[in-house]
Amino acid sequence: MQKKKYNISVEATLEVIGGKWKCVILCHLTHGKKRTSELRRLIPNITQKMLTQQLRELEEDGIINRIVYNQVPPKVEYELSEYGWSLKSILDALCNWGEQHITKVYGDKFAVLEENILNEQPVE
Repeated sequence: MQKKKYNISVEATLEVIGGKWKCVILCHLTHGKKRTSELRRLIPNITQKMLTQQLRELEEDGIINRIVYNQVPPKVEYELSEYGWSLKSILDALCNWGEQHITKVYGDKFAVLEENILNEQPVE
């Protein structure tokens, strides 16, 4: 196998978690195991084909675990692997920066963020 060369180390990170959907999937998995159908509900703009592709790539890279239950009908869940949990601080930093950016550009972040578990408003 020929060794890959990177210009800077962030290229290696982006090779694994780059793209439009991987970080979104990973952020949802920081809140626990999810079935494919749950992820589709949480990420309504992703196609089934793209979700399946992204999940396979994350599994191949050792970032997530695919858990298959031996039952009928078949049940499959995804969770962060131990290696995947090492991305938690990166994902948190991306979310925090995104919130600051949304606030800077739009003012009220809740006016532009969809309602889901990751965007819950504080209870007053």
